[in-house]
Amino acid sequence: MSRQHDSMIHPNIEGLLDRVDSKFSLVTLASYRARQINSYFNQLGEGLGHMIPPQVSSVARKPLSIAFEEIAADKIERVERVPFDEEELAAMEAEAAAVFGAGDSEVAESDAE
Repeated sequence: MSRQHDSMIHPNIEGLLDRVDSKFSLVTLASYRARQINSYFNQLGEGLGHMIPPQVSSVARKPLSIAFEEIAADKIERVERVPFDEEELAAMEAEAAAVFGAGDSEVAESDAE
């Protein structure tokens, strides 16, 4: 009776590479999601509920295996981060300076008294 052997990694790497553009993208996506899953499991007892739970039902115990299964099931995908243009960056810096600058001057005034 022959038994078909599964690969060590299920889902297999070739199937996962079809869903991303490179091996590097696969590694970064899976590691980022595995960290999120790990954080979710770590905060379960605290009742915070701000982390996204695993999106697939899995018998795997390792966060990286769960992340691979999510990628294979098309539950997560890589999102390109668009860099800010000059105007947006300047507006964000001005807003941060207004918020944090006011806080610094209030602290300096209270220290002077």
